[in-house]
Amino acid sequence: MVDLYKEMSRIFQEKELVFALIVLLVCILAGISISKLVFARLRNVTARVSGEFYPQLHRALKGMPVLWGTLVGGYAAIHIITIPPGGLHVLDILFQVIAIFSLTIMGSRLASGFIAIQLQKTAGNFASTSILVNTIELVVYITGFLFMLQSFGIPIAPLLTALGVGGLAVALALQDTLSNLFSGINILLSKQTKVGDYIKLSTGEEGIVADMNWRSTTIQQASNNMIVVPNQKIATAIITNYTLPDAECSLVVPVGVSYDSDLTHVENTTIEVAKSVLKSTEGAVSDFEPLIRYTAFAESNIQFNVILRIKSIIDQHLIRHELIKQLHIRYQQEGIKISFPVRTVKIHNEGGLP
Repeated sequence: MVDLYKEMSRIFQEKELVFALIVLLVCILAGISISKLVFARLRNVTARVSGEFYPQLHRALKGMPVLWGTLVGGYAAIHIITIPPGGLHVLDILFQVIAIFSLTIMGSRLASGFIAIQLQKTAGNFASTSILVNTIELVVYITGFLFMLQSFGIPIAPLLTALGVGGLAVALALQDTLSNLFSGINILLSKQTKVGDYIKLSTGEEGIVADMNWRSTTIQQASNNMIVVPNQKIATAIITNYTLPDAECSLVVPVGVSYDSDLTHVENTTIEVAKSVLKSTEGAVSDFEPLIRYTAFAESNIQFNVILRIKSIIDQHLIRHELIKQLHIRYQQEGIKISFPVRTVKIHNEGGLP
């Protein structure tokens, strides 16, 4: 009788195991099928509908249906087969943790993706800017970690209190780092500086903003060198942004001619040369009418400014170079003198010294 009971128990356990494996396999296959159907549907919708919602949803759900199918199948399987209560409780917690972790990853992908989209829409080229995206991801992961702790039966209220006190101490210790972090967030939200802008700081640094992260802003100079400036310095500095409100800007080139020059002739000749430079030089606004404005009677010459229009501040060096070179050639041909400072020194000889 005992042997019969053992044999039946063995057969029943084998059937339980087979049935559990079948359930697990079916759930995994269902997850794979749902994944293919969902992603095929998203691809079709993305091809027909413009916007970034469906691509971000596709990115967030990548790999999740298969994982969730495996979790459902595994959870059902462990309740089909006979497992001691202690082991079953541990497995239940493990499945809860994996489920929370997967939801955390999906939430992080969705949140960071949509934040990046909104930043691109409102502030232009923000793709490489990682401050807010990293902050949002960190908040989502911390929230998921707290839920995991709660699934283990660890009360999170005392932990939050301890984190609050510890956070205050950390904030005091990392005052400069946190200052850079919040300064960076303030810079991004103010929308006055973004990646790709050409800026000049009151401290003298200038160049293209190459990247903005949680600690610093990287500026690429014309020499291709990189300047790393703490965000706190950026937030407190006076910034000239040559890209706002538009990248196109004026270029002022100072010139001086001798006092015996015919100013009308100088003006006509200079405008003619300036028009030629604007039409022939890359980066110049070719249809702009250059302006001449006399500014001062200096010690040795009459000074004026040549005002041109360029597509970007980056183009200023080449256009200034061409204008000065062409003006020098044309002034020599027209007999216009570019005077230089001359100082006459008279020596009064007293006492008959030789």
